[in-house]
Amino acid sequence: MPQPRHPNRVNKPKPTTQNAVSGPHVRSQAYGTTAQDAKPAGLGITYTHFVLMQIIGVVFFAIFTAVSGVMADQLGRRRLLLWISALIAVFGLAFPIFLTMRTELMFTGAMTQSFLIIGFTLMGLTFGPMGAILPELFPTNVRYTGSAIAYNVSSILGAALAPFIAVALWADADGSTHTVGWYLAGSAALTFIALWITRETKDVNYDQASADDIALSEAMEAEGLQV
Repeated sequence: MPQPRHPNRVNKPKPTTQNAVSGPHVRSQAYGTTAQDAKPAGLGITYTHFVLMQIIGVVFFAIFTAVSGVMADQLGRRRLLLWISALIAVFGLAFPIFLTMRTELMFTGAMTQSFLIIGFTLMGLTFGPMGAILPELFPTNVRYTGSAIAYNVSSILGAALAPFIAVALWADADGSTHTVGWYLAGSAALTFIALWITRETKDVNYDQASADDIALSEAMEAEGLQV
């Protein structure tokens, strides 16, 4: 005997991918529903398929993290990151090109996969030189403390809030990703400015820098100052 319908019961909808954002310290996902009144509409990609697409993207992230370390040693950490920051800004402005629902679902999926591959590649290209340039910006006697605080505070204030900001921007734009792209481009512009006013650290002699730090510490201790 069929069960009576309950007017207040809401069937659990199936998830569809709404948006994905990838860049230096920026990556978020928003999953909408197939409910009839769900707004805005998604890309028509199921959760499982999107996770598999992300895994493919992460492979590129791993490869280019290693590649960028070698590139940073050859070209310089600052120079490489300036170029990558500029490319990330361009990538952010191109969000609507990749994340727009097409008539053919396969074409939509291909564009979304391309988006993830490019995004993860750019993110990987930032991670290699970042591991070198961050500690090199600080004197050797405070290098670990300085780089640890800089990295973790920026992760909390930047990356941790990015998913909430991105989803809010996406929802406010009725499912368009252009404002999320502007957000990423703006973050990349701030990174570019910060790199522009800093110094290149590739050719710094850290053996000499360490000796100078030790000499300075001994001089301060001799004068009764706390290091």
